[in-house]
Amino acid sequence: MSVISTLLSRNSVKFVQGPGPSEEELGQILQTAMIAPDHGKLRPWRFKLIRGAAVPALGELAFNVCEAEGVPMDPKKIAGARMWLKNVPIILAVACHIDHDNEKIPETERVLATGSAVMNILNAAHALGYGAFWSTGLGTYTEGVPEALGFDELDYKFLGFVAMGNLPERVPTKERPNYQDFVSEWQPDTTE
Repeated sequence: MSVISTLLSRNSVKFVQGPGPSEEELGQILQTAMIAPDHGKLRPWRFKLIRGAAVPALGELAFNVCEAEGVPMDPKKIAGARMWLKNVPIILAVACHIDHDNEKIPETERVLATGSAVMNILNAAHALGYGAFWSTGLGTYTEGVPEALGFDELDYKFLGFVAMGNLPERVPTKERPNYQDFVSEWQPDTTE
């Protein structure tokens, strides 16, 4: 399959299952993050690897933090999340490091670089035959979950989680829009 065909066939796959990528494959997947566009070579992306028994423990942490911070999750949503997490072999927590000593490169560019690193991870997982899903659930927008993972809000912008693992038996093909619906051409105004 060509690189373009591989990219065009990628889907977000939430309901992944074990086993996940081997250590060698995981290393390859994570190394692709290092080639993301990165103004100033700040390398702002930070990842926390969560696997095995730590995956469902992350869910319990998120449920408890949401409750404690006054944004409790619906019991049906909690039950669904528990069912999902029991099958997920690997989760990466994603954060963008904010270097307060560097005022030259705006925070937006650092967040974009981190998003690009995650996109490389998603594409690499797909290219190796795995499914991956970037989620901002599980307490991403709480104070307690990122902090428990070592990402304090002073130095980091927390961006969610990437679940990764083997594909389920059937992954439905998604209908994609035509790029032409999102592109227009600019021409300079020559009437002046």
